[in-house]
Amino acid sequence: MLRALKGVRHLHVSAIKQTELAIPVPWGQLRGRAWGPDHGRPVLCLHGWSDNCGTFNALIPLLPKECRYVAVDLSGHGLSSHRPPGVFYSPPAYVMDIRRVIDALQWSRFSIIGHSMGGNIAGMFSSLYPEMVDAVVLLDSCGFYPTDQNNIFKAMRQGMDEQLQFEKPTEEKKKIYTYEGAVERLSAANSTLSEQSVRILLERGLVQVEGGVAFTRDFRINLKNIIRISLEQSLQLQSRIKAPMLLVLAEDGLEKSFVGEDKNFFSIIIQAYKDRECLSDSNTENDLQSKSNWGTRWRIQ
Repeated sequence: MLRALKGVRHLHVSAIKQTELAIPVPWGQLRGRAWGPDHGRPVLCLHGWSDNCGTFNALIPLLPKECRYVAVDLSGHGLSSHRPPGVFYSPPAYVMDIRRVIDALQWSRFSIIGHSMGGNIAGMFSSLYPEMVDAVVLLDSCGFYPTDQNNIFKAMRQGMDEQLQFEKPTEEKKKIYTYEGAVERLSAANSTLSEQSVRILLERGLVQVEGGVAFTRDFRINLKNIIRISLEQSLQLQSRIKAPMLLVLAEDGLEKSFVGEDKNFFSIIIQAYKDRECLSDSNTENDLQSKSNWGTRWRIQ
């Protein structure tokens, strides 16, 4: 699988069986899509912030056909239910959602592919439940997003203030677009997306309403995250991951979004993966080979 991901541009896209999923949760349902044979090797796919499981529509047909891929719309995204009123969106809450999904699928051990925010959720899940994860692929993510300790409390307060402001009564109505207007809106907000990618995301990102279409995502996902972890906590969590990993970093992606101290944090986390790679090469290569055919070492792309 790791080798397949490294060479997807050379593979031919072919049809693959896919089905729609709906998993009950206490506040509604988590929606998603599954590809591949029912009893294939289980692989969970987690999309990034403000996206949906359509993120994987073009990638999964390029991957090994014997796997069972399940991509979910995270809470507040795509076709999944929004969290109840007054509830925050946070990384631990997303991790708990994934635990619910895995229980519903009755998977005891599986692999994870996570993009951007989905990679951070994958990192936290793999560190909290290392016995359940046999391989991790991070796409433009380093698995954790640490915050300077001096800014943690400021971020918490900002997130709470934003939530209170959001909850105040307002006469502002939900914005309604034509379909092409929604395409233009999403394209303007994400200039790096191709028009094809925009239209794929809108398949699950729009709902028909009177007068046109509206975006399905919960506005609260834009509010400041109040659950933060420091660099030290990120490294402690990272050290708990037992599965082999593949990191794929875009040239103009995640790394360029970091500045100042945050960029230093990013470099430290990447270096920790490289140090782990050296340890894996010298001490655990045979063990990893026996446990996973995804690869035997930590790879930094």
